[in-house]
Amino acid sequence: MAGGRHRATLASGAVRAMAGRLSWGLGDQAVSSLTNFAVGLFVARSLGTFAFGMFSLAWVTYGVVLNLSRGLATDPMMVRFSAVSEEAWRRAVSRAAGTAIGVGLATGLISVIAGLVAVQPLGGVFVALGAVLPGLMLQDAWRFALFAKGDGKKAFVNDTVWGVALIPALGIASHFGTVVAFVLAWGLAGAVAAVYGMFQTGIVPRLSAMTGWVKEQRDLSVRYLIENVSNAGSSQLRAYGLGAIAGITAVGAVRGAEQLLGPFLALLMGLSLTTVAEGARVLQRAPHRLKHFCVVLGGGQAGAALLWGLGLLILVPHDVGRWIMGSVWDAAEPLILPVTLSVTAAGFTAGAAAGLRALGNAKRSLRAQLVASVGYVVFGIIGACIDGAEGAAWGSMLSVWLGAAMWWYQLRAAYREYRPPALRTNDEEVGMV
Repeated sequence: MAGGRHRATLASGAVRAMAGRLSWGLGDQAVSSLTNFAVGLFVARSLGTFAFGMFSLAWVTYGVVLNLSRGLATDPMMVRFSAVSEEAWRRAVSRAAGTAIGVGLATGLISVIAGLVAVQPLGGVFVALGAVLPGLMLQDAWRFALFAKGDGKKAFVNDTVWGVALIPALGIASHFGTVVAFVLAWGLAGAVAAVYGMFQTGIVPRLSAMTGWVKEQRDLSVRYLIENVSNAGSSQLRAYGLGAIAGITAVGAVRGAEQLLGPFLALLMGLSLTTVAEGARVLQRAPHRLKHFCVVLGGGQAGAALLWGLGLLILVPHDVGRWIMGSVWDAAEPLILPVTLSVTAAGFTAGAAAGLRALGNAKRSLRAQLVASVGYVVFGIIGACIDGAEGAAWGSMLSVWLGAAMWWYQLRAAYREYRPPALRTNDEEVGMV
C-alpha cells in the first residue's frame, strides 16, 4: 500500500509538472500570437483587403523560412536535448541558434533579391521581409531552446519583450501607412527580443557551427526540413496559386478568415512548443501511455477549434466583425466555416505529429507530411479554379482531413514498430531514422 501511494504521488507530481510546462507554452504562444494578430489587424483596418493580401504573401513566405530554420536547427534540438545536462544543452543551443541565424541570412538575401526584381509595391514588401528574417529566426530559436530546457517562463518573457517593443513600432508604422512599414515594425521588434534572448540565456550563437550542426543532426534534420518546408510551402504555393487565379484580394480574404482563428491557433502553436518534449518524457517513463497522450492532445485541440469557430459564426454580429477587421471582414466572413473545419483537423493532426516526433520516427512523419502537403496544394488550387477564395477554403478543408487520417495511420504503424533503446539492435537504430 505504501508503495502504491508512493507511485501515485510520483505520477501526480509528474502530471502537475507537465501541466505547468504546457501552461507556459500556452501563455508564451498567446503573447506571440497577439503580437502577430495586432500587426494583421493594423494592416487590415488601415490599408484594406488588397494591402492585407500583400502582407499575407510575405507572411506565408516567412512561415516557410521559419519551418526551414526549425527543421535544420531547433527541431533536432528539441528531440535530442530536452532532457540533458545543462552543459550539453548550452552547447547544443549555441550551435542551433547559430544555424537559425544562418538560415535567416541566406533566405533574407534571396528575399531581398526577389523583391528588387518583383513588381512594386509587392517587391518592397519582400525587401523589407528579407531585412528582418535573421533576427526573427534567432528569436524563434530562443523560444524552442528555453522550452527544451523546460523553462517556458523565460520564453514567455522573451515574447512579452517583443510585444512591448511592437507598441511604439506600430505607432511609427501607422504614420507611414504602408505594408513595408508594418513588416519592418513587426520584424525589428522581434529583433529586440532576439537580442534580449542572449542576455536571458547567457549564450552567444555560433554561426560558424552551422555546417557541423547540420551534419551531425542530418539523420533527423533532413527529414524534418523536408517535412516542415512541405508543410509551410504548401500554404505558400496555395496562396501564390490563389493570387494568380483569383487575385491578391482573394488571398487577403482567406488570410482574414484564418486571422479570426488566431486565439485558437495560439493554443495549437503554444502546445506544439512543448508537446514533443512532453511526449519524449512520457515515452521514457511509460511508453504504453504515449497513445493516450496523443489522443487526448489531438482531441482536445480539435474540440477547442470547433467551439471557437462556431462561436465566431453564432455570436459575432456582422457589424462587430467589420469593426474589428474593417472591409476585410466582408470577404472573410463566408470563409469562417471551412477554415474552422480545417483548423479542427489540424488540431487533431497535432496529436499524431507530437507522437511521431517523440518516437523519433522521422521517416513516417515525413511520409505523412508529404502526402498531406501535396493534397493541400492540389485541392486548394482546384477549389480556387472552381470558386475563387471560397473554393480554395473548402478544397483545403477536405485535404486537411484526409491528411489527418494519414498522420494517425502513420503514428499507429510507428508505435507498433517502436522498441525501447535498450532492446534495439544496430539495424533497428538505423531503421528508425
